[in-house]
Amino acid sequence: MKKIAVLSGGVSSERVISIKTAKQLSEALDKNLFQAFLADIGKNSWDILIEDKKYPIDKNDFSAIIEGEKIKFDYALIAIHGTLGEDGLLQAYFNMIGIPYSGCDVLTSAVCFNKNFCKQYLKPYNITMAKSVMIKADQDYDEKQIIDYLGLPVFVKPNTAGSSFGISKVKNIVDLNKAIKNAFTEDSFVMIESFIDGIEVSCGVFKSSKKQYVFPLTEIDTKNEFFDYEAKYTPGVTDEITPARISDEITAKVQEIASEVYDILNCKGLVRIDFIITNNTPHLLEVNTVPGMSAESIVPQQIRAAGYTVSQILTEMILD
Repeated sequence: MKKIAVLSGGVSSERVISIKTAKQLSEALDKNLFQAFLADIGKNSWDILIEDKKYPIDKNDFSAIIEGEKIKFDYALIAIHGTLGEDGLLQAYFNMIGIPYSGCDVLTSAVCFNKNFCKQYLKPYNITMAKSVMIKADQDYDEKQIIDYLGLPVFVKPNTAGSSFGISKVKNIVDLNKAIKNAFTEDSFVMIESFIDGIEVSCGVFKSSKKQYVFPLTEIDTKNEFFDYEAKYTPGVTDEITPARISDEITAKVQEIASEVYDILNCKGLVRIDFIITNNTPHLLEVNTVPGMSAESIVPQQIRAAGYTVSQILTEMILD
């Protein structure tokens, strides 16, 4: 029976979401095939958590002494959103010690984690995206010049944060500077992006050596100004409708682009790709290489709507 370390935690603001994802994945693993161990990967310590006890992980060979027995893990199921889990750092570590892991490789993880790099990478492939500008923490910027180029409203977001931490929708130029400073609390690079009025949808994609899954779309209809942290994680604030209430033609177009982006970026494992549809044209928002898998998350809804279980998808991913 394979021993699976389900990695949670991390060091970013998304830590609390990561813990929810990891617990959900641990419960979903097929108990006949896998023995799951929940791991908390933090800044100062890496531990296996069993009930109220912590067992330190030996980073030399990714093992732990549990009740006097040395357990060496066969596979790392990465459920860490944000830095360490989504930016290529853990992937590089597992490459060095020869432990297989879920999801994308080092380069793809790093590129997708950096919103600006991802957009620049995809530009030559004619993937439709919103206009944007980047600002560094120590860089002077002209607010009027930014608005003249992007128009209003704009979204101001940390370049590498997720779960909508640090994101603001700005409708007036006088609010732009405050929003930029807020985004800088999460990252030293900030992206300002033109607002696109349309239908927000999300598409989960998973391709193994045996089969390709492009899941039904989820339409995100929020009562809030945009799909912010409250809208994502507070029941009743957002309706997540799977399948999305759009035509079969547009659905197929979004799924085709999602599948293409997955291949262009050399993605692996389970990935979620987000879009805004306006005038029947999908605009790519971002690529999530470690999508949320908690009870409130989108991808599990899509997996069920396609007639599968999360357990089936995890089994195929681990054994592939």
